[in-house]
Amino acid sequence: MGKRILLVDDEPLILKGLKYTLEQEGYETDSALDGEEALEKFFDDPCDLILLDVMLPKMDGIQVCQRIREHSNVPIIMLTAKGEDMDKILGLEYGADDYIPKPFNILEVKARIKAILRRAGATPPPTEEKRVIRVRDLEVNPIKRTVTLGGKDVKLTAKEFDLLQLFINNRGKVFTRKQMLETVWKYDYTGDDRTVDVHIRRLREKIEHDTANPEFIFTKWGVGYYFTDQD
Repeated sequence: MGKRILLVDDEPLILKGLKYTLEQEGYETDSALDGEEALEKFFDDPCDLILLDVMLPKMDGIQVCQRIREHSNVPIIMLTAKGEDMDKILGLEYGADDYIPKPFNILEVKARIKAILRRAGATPPPTEEKRVIRVRDLEVNPIKRTVTLGGKDVKLTAKEFDLLQLFINNRGKVFTRKQMLETVWKYDYTGDDRTVDVHIRRLREKIEHDTANPEFIFTKWGVGYYFTDQD
């Protein structure tokens, strides 16, 4: 049985085109025309990936993404007709895995879907760090995907956690924005690399005691970011 994709867009012609093309590729599809219907369909019959428009009636795509992220890590690709970078970044901050601007090339949509599903179905390498990691009063549990600071829970989005795990497993190594995008997003990411800066800023706000004087995540000016190698 093929992977199941939920298509969410308020334009019936776009849904029809996506449904036809993806079913020709062997995927099963379901569709919704607004945010409320999307949530109903997702919770009634969970899927393997969601293609989610930002501008929707009743409940917009960002709200839908947030609601789903409270219960599931299902891959979400945001579709946006807006050109503003912040709309794209907002989608990623709230837990989306990627975004594709409209009008889109259907070949690109298929490539992104294949890449994300391949990543989602991949078995973690046996060398991946699994023990609880402690650096001063910061504690990261890779299995439970939880973080505490000073004994208090820290709520991170999926991408914020992935970035923190990348850093803490490679302490002292400087990562460029391109390296972080390719490693955390797992494929050749074509979006705005300022997304990294937004994620780093939000991550610092959550784990640093004083963002003006960071203890954990440092900037290597002109290069990228790295996690402290000091215990």
